Amino acid sequence: MRVLFVCLGNICRSPTAEGVLRHKLREAGLAERVWVDSAGTGDWHVGKAPDARTRVAAQRRGYDLSQQRARQVGRGDFGDFDLILAMDENNLANLRRLCPGDSTAKLDLFLRRYQLELDEVPDPYYGGEEGFEQVLDLVERACDALIVEIKGRL
Repeated sequence: MRVLFVCLGNICRSPTAEGVLRHKLREAGLAERVWVDSAGTGDWHVGKAPDARTRVAAQRRGYDLSQQRARQVGRGDFGDFDLILAMDENNLANLRRLCPGDSTAKLDLFLRRYQLELDEVPDPYYGGEEGFEQVLDLVERACDALIVEIKGRL
């Protein structure tokens, strides 16, 4: 199974989701069976590490994002991934516009798919530390539900 997380710049929300899912897959003994990545719909952070506030918040909970680098979603991603999970409606709309007609990838909102109290992962970029903690809280819960889905598919 192949999972891609997508946000706007690929420096806050989607790298958090990638790091959390990778960690949880290792804990579940599934790391070798699931390919996980993240990307942004925008290109202005390509090649950069996740935002420092994102890395610090993640590290406090035991998630290492230090090896990640931002990249932009490409047309090939729609053939390379089974599940492409957007962090918000704007990015989901952008993905739908980019998606080739012959794509087999399933596009969805990450939180809505797993029926959390919010449909969108709020962008913490312009806020304070509490926004990065909220992102982690939401992503951890959604990743737990995603692990259940993955186990059912494998």
